[in-house]
Amino acid sequence: MYFDAYKNFPDATINPSLLWEYDITRVDYQNMRDVIVQRIIERGWPNDWYAMLNLYGIDGVKAAIKNIPYLNDKDMNFVSHQFDIPLTDMKCYVKKQSAKAHWNS
Repeated sequence: MYFDAYKNFPDATINPSLLWEYDITRVDYQNMRDVIVQRIIERGWPNDWYAMLNLYGIDGVKAAIKNIPYLNDKDMNFVSHQFDIPLTDMKCYVKKQSAKAHWNS
């Protein structure tokens, strides 16, 4: 995994600008796990990834990834590969496949 060294960064913190619309002093990191994981996947730097992995662990991050309702194709394939999650187990992939496409000519 690309972020295998996350345990070497126990003091890593999540950049508060990723959660700009929330009062960062009142954020419940456990209840907002899926939102936080999605933001880090979409916009985070390595330090954010290390903090996320230290906070939730590999299994917690995998569980959140499976529940995220939307990721673009690049991010979806990246996390699928890095965390060894089949695309078919991810809500964002299933949702994208079930969406009716407009005329594709």
